[in-house]
Amino acid sequence: MSAAEPQSVPPQNSAVTWKRVARRIRVPLSFCFAALYLWLARPAWEWMAAGAVLIAAGLALRAAASGHVRKNAELTTTGPYRYTRTPLYLGSLLVGFGFAVAARSWWVVVSMAVLFVAIYWPVILAEEEFLRAQFSGFDDYARRVPRLLPTLRPAGNTGSFSRTLYWQHREYNALIGALAMLIALTAKMWWRMSGR
Repeated sequence: MSAAEPQSVPPQNSAVTWKRVARRIRVPLSFCFAALYLWLARPAWEWMAAGAVLIAAGLALRAAASGHVRKNAELTTTGPYRYTRTPLYLGSLLVGFGFAVAARSWWVVVSMAVLFVAIYWPVILAEEEFLRAQFSGFDDYARRVPRLLPTLRPAGNTGSFSRTLYWQHREYNALIGALAMLIALTAKMWWRMSGR
């Protein structure tokens, strides 16, 4: 997909649809979920270490994708976009489930799954509608590359990573946010261990 998360999708019409609502509420809802997450989390060192592996993989995938995407300018089919149309969302999913592992809470896992299906899936579909209307090659690309789970046989050229695009898309914010959440989890773990 050309620009999974940083893509701006103009409204198709004035009717309010769940896809449009989901797109608008996903970031504020994520902040609310972060507070609920910290309340429900029961972190432990070994679980945080296991979760950190998924988190690091997700952040790396997001970083690689952001260095290839030229939002609204071209259909991006290079880098991670050779394997999946939505590497930014797949990276976010890995980060989210990494944090679910670190939290050691089934409530967090279920909440994240519901959040993904109710909020992120409609956003992905809305962005694909936009890309299909914007780029004539999208349907061919969609036939060759799966929407979310990556293929083992990549399509297209490798392309080259652009640090400029990475900084332009401010992808470093995902790293900062993940580090802040890991620090908060560590603080909660120490607080729980101290018996307070």
